[in-house]
Amino acid sequence: MNNNSTVSDTKRSFYTIHTRPINSIYRRVVEELMVEMHLLSVNVDFRYNPIYALGVVTAFERFMQGYLPEQDKVSIFNGLCQALGDDPQRYQQDARRLEGLASRVSTLDLLSWLEGSTSFEDTGDLQASITAIATNSKFKYSRLFAIGLFALLEIVDPDLVKDPEARVQAIAKVCAALHLPEEKVTKDLDLYRSNLEKIAQARIVLADVLQADRKKREKRAEKAVVSPPNGSEEASN
Repeated sequence: MNNNSTVSDTKRSFYTIHTRPINSIYRRVVEELMVEMHLLSVNVDFRYNPIYALGVVTAFERFMQGYLPEQDKVSIFNGLCQALGDDPQRYQQDARRLEGLASRVSTLDLLSWLEGSTSFEDTGDLQASITAIATNSKFKYSRLFAIGLFALLEIVDPDLVKDPEARVQAIAKVCAALHLPEEKVTKDLDLYRSNLEKIAQARIVLADVLQADRKKREKRAEKAVVSPPNGSEEASN
């Protein structure tokens, strides 16, 4: 990514790659994610890592849930990454590897792994990335990184993240292990969860509007069949 690139450059590149219109309530989601990823990519202290990748993939999938046409989601995601000069497959592959790891370990194992006191087979490169984050005094924290961590906890134990007290304790341990700003992480994740609820409500409203519109079109179509155009009966006599 060219550090002299502007948000406008990235947006222009994105809409060159993904040329189809984006549905109304999702357009803001896509552009906010695009701006967030752009600002990180041009930050001198930012370094791509698998947890960030999982955060990007998770945020995209969660906020774009219900998007139609479904097949456009692949093009939109690819456009987001490619507009930043990055490889969407790298994001997807790293995210899936972390999801696979989280699906087969316990919460305690995951926390030990993040602390560096436990290792798992075939995760040497992932472990090296975690160690690099924990030991980097200039590590560029981001909301998307926090979402990646939350996604790991959610996969390991869905009930844990629904329990306010258990969630707070787990986040505190993760922050301590990786030397992250706990207050900032907690605030970002609270906002993330709140935004998920808001967009879920927006999808319900949109579905109701579309259903009402569909019923109106069906009624108009029925009337058109029952009532032929003026003059058609006289013309047939």
